[in-house]
Amino acid sequence: MEVRFRVADYGRLETDPRFNAGFDAAIVKAYRNRMNLIRQAPDERDFYALKSWRFEKLKGGRSHQHSIRLNDQWRLILELDGDAPNKTIVIVGIEDYH
Repeated sequence: MEVRFRVADYGRLETDPRFNAGFDAAIVKAYRNRMNLIRQAPDERDFYALKSWRFEKLKGGRSHQHSIRLNDQWRLILELDGDAPNKTIVIVGIEDYH
């Protein structure tokens, strides 16, 4: 799947080992791990298979978005755009859900 970033810093966070965008090292490590696996996945059904990710569709005003758990507190927010086989994932943000 193709990946796009709503904010350019998230792309840099994935590739620049010295950049942390103000996040804790554990969050950055989890983010990079998730991004590696997202890029390898043929479609989002693989995310549901990884139970520890808790890939979930959000509700209410965010019903067009999904979240992936980075740890107990932080979530990677994303949007799925397009149809298979040309689906694109848009990384929206890393948010504290507490």
